[in-house]
Amino acid sequence: MVTRRHSPRPRFTTHAEPTAVPLYGFQPPVGTPYGLEVTTVEDFHAHHDDWPWNPPLPGRATFHYLILVSEGVLRHDVDHVTRTVTPGQWLWVRAGHVQCWHDPSTARGPFILFEPEVLRPDTARLLTPLTSHDAPAVLAPHPDDVPWLEQTAFQLLDEHRALGRRPLPAHHALRCSLLETLLLRLAHSPGIPAPPAGTGTGSPNGTAGRHHTYERFLDALELHFRELHRVDDYAQLLGCSVRTLSRAAQAATSKGAREIINDRRLLEARRLLGHAQWTAHAVAAHLGFTDAANFGRFFRHHTGLTPAAYAARRTTPDT
Repeated sequence: MVTRRHSPRPRFTTHAEPTAVPLYGFQPPVGTPYGLEVTTVEDFHAHHDDWPWNPPLPGRATFHYLILVSEGVLRHDVDHVTRTVTPGQWLWVRAGHVQCWHDPSTARGPFILFEPEVLRPDTARLLTPLTSHDAPAVLAPHPDDVPWLEQTAFQLLDEHRALGRRPLPAHHALRCSLLETLLLRLAHSPGIPAPPAGTGTGSPNGTAGRHHTYERFLDALELHFRELHRVDDYAQLLGCSVRTLSRAAQAATSKGAREIINDRRLLEARRLLGHAQWTAHAVAAHLGFTDAANFGRFFRHHTGLTPAAYAARRTTPDT
């Protein structure tokens, strides 16, 4: 059993200003196969006094984390919106989302941390509606699935803690199999749409390949939209041509890649101005604009409002 826990630690921050949100990389316990860690909320809280519990501070992660609340109530901020998670429900904080803990001692349950790459490509494509960055943060499975999902989560926790009980390749394969089984069942929760056509194996005309490129683009965008703003930047990062990336974005959304980049920056600006009540100057610096005036022109062009006017009228959270 692995008794000591090591927290994911910051790799870098996008800005040095106090308003910057740090980015955390994945660091599993020593000796654990890379890409997946399983613990409980209570153990994670007890063994991580280096995390910003008191006072709670926001951060972003390069990995997903998934929490089943089996007892108590968990309050947790995702993208500056406070979510309340009750027993039987799941909280999914996706890679790149801004997260902030409230008091972790109010809830108990399995806590799964994993990198996107731990999922097999075919399974990842089937899970696209669940792993996409605009999917719901709180999942409420069908009542018939609740006990089955809880049992699988605790089986995954037991297998993770059984490091050394069986050969390492078998141990890791079992962990990944249980994780994928769990996620595939969660993907059928109410409110999660069916996977788009062409996400299975052997789809014609390269549809699956284009969709995979688009999903990789979304992952890269979520991590880098603050500092990378050109389509060419993402094409180089993904190792493809601008034309290939543009076609993938158009096929998936009927939008160009440039428009998707602007939409993501705009969404973050709206969240920060509306929920977190940042100033236009702080948002401009956070999103990589040269100055507040340039950001103001961008924001007004897309919304018809100045940042100040938008902040003044904002009364309901984004979903």
